[in-house]
Amino acid sequence: MAAKTANVLARVEPGIKEQAEAIMAQLGVPVSVVINMLYKQIIMTKSIPFSLSIPAVPVARDEMSVTEFNAMMERGLKEAKADDSRPAAEVFAELRGELQ
Repeated sequence: MAAKTANVLARVEPGIKEQAEAIMAQLGVPVSVVINMLYKQIIMTKSIPFSLSIPAVPVARDEMSVTEFNAMMERGLKEAKADDSRPAAEVFAELRGELQ
């Protein structure tokens, strides 16, 4: 791995910096890593190449209509009656993977 000794100085609006760093914190990615990734992608693609985003949060119960909630519960009941299930460890592993 190459030594990281070069510095980047950029002036940005304080509010923009704060908002972006909050998102990076949620993603668990330090600012220096994001800058390094961006620079590498720029070199490889010869363009501004990609975006990062926070995964969409599942819809909360209070954001669902009665019809949507009932349909979701009906699907769950049918799956349970059909014994169409997966081990909890497998489901949690999948959820952890989606959050990374």
